[in-house]
Amino acid sequence: MIQRLGRQGINVISEFGGIALFGVTSISAIVSQRHIREKISRSIYEIGVRCVPITLIVGLFMGLVLGLNLFYVLAKFSSEAVLGQVVALAVIQQIGPVFTAIMIVAQAGSALSAEIGIQRNAEQIDALQTMRINPKGFLVSPRLFAAILCFPILTALFNLVGIIGGHITGVELLGVDHGSYWNRIYEGVAFIDVMHSMLKALIFGVLTTIIFTYQGFFTNLISSVPGARGVSQTTTRAVVICCISILACNYVLTSFMLAK
Repeated sequence: MIQRLGRQGINVISEFGGIALFGVTSISAIVSQRHIREKISRSIYEIGVRCVPITLIVGLFMGLVLGLNLFYVLAKFSSEAVLGQVVALAVIQQIGPVFTAIMIVAQAGSALSAEIGIQRNAEQIDALQTMRINPKGFLVSPRLFAAILCFPILTALFNLVGIIGGHITGVELLGVDHGSYWNRIYEGVAFIDVMHSMLKALIFGVLTTIIFTYQGFFTNLISSVPGARGVSQTTTRAVVICCISILACNYVLTSFMLAK
């Protein structure tokens, strides 16, 4: 049992090291790529534009539910007037970056991992290497650059829609004063809170993009079965690892941000 635990621990550490090395080499490979603008534009469409609807829908309903629950909690302490501040801080500091990243992983990350995995099984990545084209720069680097741009923007949209959702529930349905709701947000939300939210989104974007491209890139080594079932296995694995990584990373980042 001790040997088994040790072996599993070594495998986990080895995989983390492989992911880190994969990310560093992918970022550095963007310098040597030609026609990078077209690749980045397509990646922005895949990661950013296609994820806008689901981000707005989830953000709206999250704000509606959050405003509803918090109103009744605050009503017990006769503090309904601070509903706007509480909703805004909850969305901006925690819910917005985390849920946006998870939605992008579910929408674009799984598809990207499966696409690269299919290319690996079809030996297209080997063909790129034969033509002396860096496959990491060709397949991964544009997605990383697009993630750096899209994750903060989508997070900002989620935050805005979430606050509007809280306004709909609190002001329009439950009778909180309109001016009090927005004035509390103006007084209670600092610029540093928004910057922390954007920093989290940026880190989540880089982290998740590296993970699901790594899973697809090495699907022939990671999956226990070959072919289409192997791609399905690594895609599912990539989504699970990304979601866990987002939550764990959010805890670590929040600890440092609150400590300061």
